[in-house]
Amino acid sequence: MIQPIQRAAVIGSGVMGAAIAAHLAGAGIRCLLLDLVPAQLTEAEAQKGLTLEHPAVRNRLAVNAITRLKKTKPAPLYSEAFAERITPGNLEDDLPKLADVDWIIEVVVERLDVKQELFGRIEGVWKPGTIVSSNTSGISINDMVASCGEEFKRHFLGTHFFNPPRYMKLLEIIPGATTDPEIVSYMHEFCERRLGKGVVVAKDTPNFIANRIGTYGLLVTLRNMLEMGYTIEEVDAVTGPALGRPKSATFRTLDLVGLDTFVHVAANVHGQTAATAEKDVFSAPDVLNRMVELGWIGEKQGQGFYKKVKTEAGKEIHALRFDTMEYAPSRKVSSASLEAAKTAKGAANKIRALLGTKDRYSELAWNTLKPVLLYAAHKLGEIADTIADIDNAMKWGFNWDLGPFEIWDAIGLASTATRMEAEGDTLPEWVRAWIDAGHTGFYEQRDNRSFYVRNGDWSELEIPAEHISLRGLKQQNQVVLSNPGASLIDIGDGVACLEFHSPNNAIGADILTMIQKSVDEVRRNYRGLVVANEGRHFCVGANVMLLLMEAQEEEWDEIDLIIRQFQSTMLTLKRLEKPVVAAPHQMTLGGGVEACLPADKIIFSAETYFGLVETGVGLIPGGGGCKELALRSSRMAGHTDADLQPFVSGYFETVALAKVSTSGYDTKRLGYMGPRDSVVINQDRRIHEAKMAVLAMDRAGYEPQEEERIRVIGEPGKAVLELGAYTMHLGGYISDHDRLIANKLAHVLAGGNVPANSLVTEQYMLDLEREAFLSLCGEPKTQARMQHMLAKGKPLRN
Repeated sequence: MIQPIQRAAVIGSGVMGAAIAAHLAGAGIRCLLLDLVPAQLTEAEAQKGLTLEHPAVRNRLAVNAITRLKKTKPAPLYSEAFAERITPGNLEDDLPKLADVDWIIEVVVERLDVKQELFGRIEGVWKPGTIVSSNTSGISINDMVASCGEEFKRHFLGTHFFNPPRYMKLLEIIPGATTDPEIVSYMHEFCERRLGKGVVVAKDTPNFIANRIGTYGLLVTLRNMLEMGYTIEEVDAVTGPALGRPKSATFRTLDLVGLDTFVHVAANVHGQTAATAEKDVFSAPDVLNRMVELGWIGEKQGQGFYKKVKTEAGKEIHALRFDTMEYAPSRKVSSASLEAAKTAKGAANKIRALLGTKDRYSELAWNTLKPVLLYAAHKLGEIADTIADIDNAMKWGFNWDLGPFEIWDAIGLASTATRMEAEGDTLPEWVRAWIDAGHTGFYEQRDNRSFYVRNGDWSELEIPAEHISLRGLKQQNQVVLSNPGASLIDIGDGVACLEFHSPNNAIGADILTMIQKSVDEVRRNYRGLVVANEGRHFCVGANVMLLLMEAQEEEWDEIDLIIRQFQSTMLTLKRLEKPVVAAPHQMTLGGGVEACLPADKIIFSAETYFGLVETGVGLIPGGGGCKELALRSSRMAGHTDADLQPFVSGYFETVALAKVSTSGYDTKRLGYMGPRDSVVINQDRRIHEAKMAVLAMDRAGYEPQEEERIRVIGEPGKAVLELGAYTMHLGGYISDHDRLIANKLAHVLAGGNVPANSLVTEQYMLDLEREAFLSLCGEPKTQARMQHMLAKGKPLRN
């Protein structure tokens, strides 16, 4: 029996070790964080009269690491409060405590001798059955524990987290030669389900899967550039979104990673491969070595391939010119192939458009893509057993939209293979045999099931039942209702899902209409409703462009109608006689929040950035957001003698300052998380968990939400809120227009000019919202804010 993981220990409190501990803490796992005992006192410690034997000194490295976790950006912790789940210690005093944990993770310096010595010490206190792993990015798993006992080796494996662990989905599991297969299976499921990771199983080879292929691809790209005379900007224009990869493309990625780190990773393969051709590729070009010598290693030193330069006009981005080794202003790149890729929809179409529109940039794309496809195919079996693991590793570890084999399918397996051979390249035998057998791709869909090539035959791609794919369901004709802005999809077991799919999932008339129709459909034919989608963001708010156009045309009746429709739609959703569960993810702002608040339960993705941010465009929430916060305040305060002011004041500050949660868990700090709400770390399980919540409420005998009277702070409480805004204005923290907006917000949240503790209806609060919203739309400075947000993508403080 494998002991369930409830407590862990992370050894090594550097950037990566501390971040792994933070991620475990976020998943509810208490852990020790251990490091070396310092050899010297700091000046501050000496001034306090401490000695090297004092616990504060002996645990300093781990204590400081935990403190840094609370300050680091982007935040490694879902919530600062989770730092309390991490206990600092040191490897001399606390090593015996490793017998009390269920998982030990080594995250020390990347030196084989150091790791071997450490695992020898760990084995001395190790409790049989405890899982032990290394976070190494490339050192042999088998070599690390070569001198350890067989039972220890059975419980040992590699668990390579990608940095930063909270945000990067990939986790490579690397079994050793004698690792118990049951432990590999358990860790695969545990890391996926509990830690929210995308798990692939790698072989014990240099740099495993993602770094092996990713480093190869970056080096091939750099060599193509040097040989063909492309600039840094040209390469990044081709190898970013046009090729289905992140905006950081090639050289911005290298600057983020650090050239010193990249050279080290390349050297790891160079030193361990016997193949001459591969050795040559993994030999870092002279220019890279020269940049490392100069200290031009990327963002952490302020310059690498790119450099920010201060000018009279502000900051400029300059790019390195290899011929002079000097920086020059970055140039914009465009061409027919790049424009074709830009206008195409979806990664597959973008890549096809880029390669199919012949010019020097499509040639660069082919010359950088072809070697990677061939290399991945040649390494199948050596670095991983399946093409799915290779594809997923590149998608989850390097944020590619498509993995190498998916790209090959997208651009035409047979035709590109023919082109490769015509250009003198040799296909792996298995690829040539697969094509000769008449196959046109490495993947195929059949009877609503997915298959991929494995060992010369089709093998079913196992997708966990908990991973509900709306895209897949739509392909299976499970769409019940649809319009350009949203669709209602049958997700099984009598549950429907309302999916937004407008541009940026902004809420407009189409979505509001579909919500109304979905409520009617669910009322008649379903057990409940999930509100979720698979867009990049859940919802960025209402359609600001439409509001601005109506305001500039002074179509006040139209704006009034839009807000009434929004409010009535959210109220209809709230009054549905069946359970409603919202499952937001990523950016969920303004109207997106207002679409979630009426639900019976919200299941936040761990990475949900949730907030009513209307003040950023000169408005206040107008679709029921203010009303819902006033209602929550009334509920939280409870009986009529309780002081309501602190609750309303808290929401006033949150909305007035447009505060946004830093995670799904952080919504609790801002008051957006209700007592029934929860968080799911694994993004792939989000819709499933929402569906299960609907079914649970249905089985329990769902009682629809009834209208409640809202106790409000009234005119006296409003004066308190306005005083806060006045003080901020007096101190120069907010502008005149900010104060105007704040006073409008205060009027609404307070319930208007009524006596304190008055009971008002939800409709009364909605009317206050709508009136304030409409009046702000008529303000020229509000219209300027809307215009600026649409043009620049960031708020204007006027």
